[in-house]
Amino acid sequence: MNEHRFFLTAIFLAVLFSILKLYQPFLMIIAIASLLAMATYSLNLKLYGLTKNRHLAAALSTLFLSVLLFGPIVYTLTSIGGIVNNFDFSMIEKVQTYLRSLDYQLPAPLASAQPALDDFINNLNIAQISSTTLSYLGSIGKNSAGFLKDMLLIVVFFFFALLNGKDMIDYIKSVMPIDAKEVNIVFSEVTNVMSVVFYSILLSAILQGALFSVIGMYFGYDGLLLGIFYGFASLIPIIGGALMWVPICALEVAHGNTTTAIIIASYSIIVISVIADTFIKPLIIKYINDKMVKTPTTVNELLIFFAIFAGLTTFGFWGMILGPAITTLFLSLLKLYKLLKEKHYV
Repeated sequence: MNEHRFFLTAIFLAVLFSILKLYQPFLMIIAIASLLAMATYSLNLKLYGLTKNRHLAAALSTLFLSVLLFGPIVYTLTSIGGIVNNFDFSMIEKVQTYLRSLDYQLPAPLASAQPALDDFINNLNIAQISSTTLSYLGSIGKNSAGFLKDMLLIVVFFFFALLNGKDMIDYIKSVMPIDAKEVNIVFSEVTNVMSVVFYSILLSAILQGALFSVIGMYFGYDGLLLGIFYGFASLIPIIGGALMWVPICALEVAHGNTTTAIIIASYSIIVISVIADTFIKPLIIKYINDKMVKTPTTVNELLIFFAIFAGLTTFGFWGMILGPAITTLFLSLLKLYKLLKEKHYV
């Protein structure tokens, strides 16, 4: 009997290794698509209730994801091309000249840092920074084909994950050596947290991007492009939207529009960072928990913050999804272990 088990285990491990080797280039894509399917599972259920057709419900959910992924990125790539071609390099000299002509004194407690700050400004090579930035913008176009290919594959796998995901999960439950109720704890926990994280990130980015696009359009900028950029920038912990409004304020100051720069900075800090991010975002999370998630869950915002930060650092753009998912899976397994230990299964 032990020989049979050893033989089956060896065969299983060999086949598992072969499968992982075969699908290695797509493992990240499959993981992201599966997590997105889990995050939007409640939406897919509602669409299924309306259409009574799981193929149509999965197709509508996939269309929703496609618009979210491809719409902003396609518009951004086309707009970046125009920005690079029409960039006014004389503005670089104006910004640099303005910074070097500033006559300022730091407060007494910070006076010791004055020489170092003066040296930094005098040695600041904005021309080199700008050319490097433009080269990065140019490389976006070169690398966009691979990124778009990955997104297309994610959309395809996402559709099939929604279509056949329940059957696959039921099969996994049937072969697991523990009771299906215990397995449900892990799946339910990960699905609920992923839903809250996905929808809160999405709605918060849309809200902050829309607010910034308003001030951008008011002062003559491409509001839609600025809104998309600000929405993506808001996903980055700590610095977030400052990546957008600080350079724009510097540009306005270089043009001599100090009042405009102050208005944009004040609006970004007070309306977006304080009111929208601090007060409205928790209301968004509460609404998602009450209305859009099958089973309300308690989300530790500080833990999710560090999970997103670690995910972005380790995996790049898609880390905002992988980070919370891996963290939630780990915590769910700890909860499952505690439950099994209480039942004397381990």
